[in-house]
Amino acid sequence: MIKYGELTTKKANRKMFINLLENNIKNILGNIDYKITKDRSRMYIECNDETKVVDKLKKVFGIHGIVVAHKVNTNIDDIKAKVLELINNNYKTFKVNTKRADKSFEIHSMDFNRIIATHVLKNTDLKVDVHNPDVMINIEIRIEGTFIYTNEIEGIGGYPVGVQGKALLMLSGGIDSPVAGYLALKRGVDLECLYFESPPHTSVEAKNKVIKLASIINEYSGNIKVNIVPFTEIQEAIYKNCPDSYIITIMRRMMYRIAEQVCKKHKLKVIVNGESIGQVASQTLTSMITINSVTNLPVIRPVACMDKLEIIDISEKIGTYETSILPYEDCCTIFLPKHPVINPDLNRAMEYENRFNYQELIDKCIDNIETIELKEQNKFEEYL
Repeated sequence: MIKYGELTTKKANRKMFINLLENNIKNILGNIDYKITKDRSRMYIECNDETKVVDKLKKVFGIHGIVVAHKVNTNIDDIKAKVLELINNNYKTFKVNTKRADKSFEIHSMDFNRIIATHVLKNTDLKVDVHNPDVMINIEIRIEGTFIYTNEIEGIGGYPVGVQGKALLMLSGGIDSPVAGYLALKRGVDLECLYFESPPHTSVEAKNKVIKLASIINEYSGNIKVNIVPFTEIQEAIYKNCPDSYIITIMRRMMYRIAEQVCKKHKLKVIVNGESIGQVASQTLTSMITINSVTNLPVIRPVACMDKLEIIDISEKIGTYETSILPYEDCCTIFLPKHPVINPDLNRAMEYENRFNYQELIDKCIDNIETIELKEQNKFEEYL
């Protein structure tokens, strides 16, 4: 049984949120055998492999709580029998909590709590503890039946992925951008990914590392695509024509231009990246202004105000950290200058990049993008 949490604050749009949540759950569950029913308050998933289903539901945004519930007919004898079966003397203390959504059931919730508690006390060695019980016996009496469950599993909350539309995540092989993608998904933003590769300067291992990161993020989405941009010619042109200190600034400006074109082509609303203020030279406020000026699209930076330890904590929690620290360089590090400019001048940046025909190279990049669909049920052995 799924509890919606934050979705219950929605009014006219609640149905749309719930339907989208259902579609996302179907994407995540893939080929598992199950049946879904839902209403405005709850969603029910009937299945045979509850452990596998629960593990996957823990990664679905928009879920506040998950419970392994047991449905019985709404009569006192059936409810009493199921309660005793569930607790089975595995605990020392308990509390009963009844919710009577079906008002045709004549016994009020508080009275029914006492009836069930008395039955448990008579048939087990458990004692009542209303403040800190070992087990909470939850009973929901609804029109479609009575649902009984013990302790609740916490969901990851947020909004269903896709409710806010779709964005383009600039995904590198580092720690920050996968975390930025996870946080964007949590607020209901669906994602495509954009990765820049520069063979032979970057290795196939670096590319596979990024695809692995995308596949981990995809466990929270179920339908992510990775767009791989062949960036070698642009990067070599920048290296040959621009001062060493401005290489990173110009490179990032080219990446933003490409990202904007991909967004327009795929009808994506915003750009998302893992920039954190002051972490590297290209992420000072002055650098962000100079780099950001090439696009009119909004750029969302979910980790902008986090320190590195906070970002690492999230990456460990979501399972991307161990992959992110694999020692394969991406195109942002292979030509990293010793002394990159930290306060780049916009006019100088424009002057340097106009020394070569970057638009022709950008168009060539766009025409040769490789797209990989990471649907949850697909196999990734080819890349991973």
